Amino acid sequence: MEHVQAYPPPAVPSAYPPLATRVSVIGPQYCYPQPIDLVVLRKVLTIREGKFAVTDIYSNIMFKTKGKFFSIHDRRLLTDAAGNPVCTLRHKIMTVHDRWQVFRGESTEEKDLIFTAKRSSMIQLKTKLHVFLATNPKEDVCDFRMEGSWLERSCFIYSGELNTILAQMHKKHSVESEFLGKDKFMVTVYPNVDYAFVVALIAILDGINNDDDFE
Repeated sequence: MEHVQAYPPPAVPSAYPPLATRVSVIGPQYCYPQPIDLVVLRKVLTIREGKFAVTDIYSNIMFKTKGKFFSIHDRRLLTDAAGNPVCTLRHKIMTVHDRWQVFRGESTEEKDLIFTAKRSSMIQLKTKLHVFLATNPKEDVCDFRMEGSWLERSCFIYSGELNTILAQMHKKHSVESEFLGKDKFMVTVYPNVDYAFVVALIAILDGINNDDDFE
């Protein structure tokens, strides 16, 4: 039986200075003044729809994905623990740079677009994802970027072209995680950063790097 996690999730001891301004992309209710550790679970067989879930450090479900539609657009719905829609992730399959669009709730209408994410180049040895807010339609300069190694589960989310870190992925070191391999890892979200936004980016990265999930 899944545990429904009340917001905000438990905070971890702060080793990260809070940002001067709050980074709210999906919603301010997902910004917390302390750093938050999340656990990402891939290929979760106990979830009927979708194979991606996020828990807190006490294994309480916080987010999960559901639904895949096979057409020009692949869509996934990110929900909270109770099944309420948070945002819709839509993959434009026929685009060169693996473009994904994220909309509010279950919408896919342009008026509800929150942000767009795409690879910075077609061929990449390392992960490099550029993120553009809906208020930045020209996409000359990215609002956020994600860089690192998906294979090693070591990626960082930065603010724009700066080196200000907003969140980072890292492996969960335990006997259990050694057994699960790369299908379970940690994400630390820095203070005052929208953790639903961070989860949406990781779900996109998971979709980009794992064609088997679309089978």
